[in-house]
Amino acid sequence: MRSWSLGEKVVNEIRVRIRSDADIIAARSQGRGLAEQAGFTGSDLTVIATAISEIARNIVEYAKTGEVSFRQIHNGTRRGIVVTARDRGPGISDVELAMQDGYSTSKGIGLGLPGARRLMDEFEIESTVGKGTTIVMKKWTA
Repeated sequence: MRSWSLGEKVVNEIRVRIRSDADIIAARSQGRGLAEQAGFTGSDLTVIATAISEIARNIVEYAKTGEVSFRQIHNGTRRGIVVTARDRGPGISDVELAMQDGYSTSKGIGLGLPGARRLMDEFEIESTVGKGTTIVMKKWTA
């Protein structure tokens, strides 16, 4: 896992356990609420909620259980939100392939990981087969 640049201050953190579709909705709602507190408005709130839904849905579909956490961050005058998704599922054998548009191991039509990456300002994924996946996404206010 990468450490964040010096000067970033974590302001608040929320954790949501992911096991079902209801948990995806809860994570989306909690993340959107924290993003609003961080100063996001309008379409940015929808973008963040959509990215959260995509990564939480992957947890339910592939790992069955995991966690999504949300933190407000500040770096000087910049404010933002960090979304971290962790699971101990099967992992992704080919991350590069999984990050390609149009690739899916399911029959879903969601945005998937590439869509979540496009929606957020920063995106990192670390996955080990048999050990799980961690995704860290950041979005900064304008």
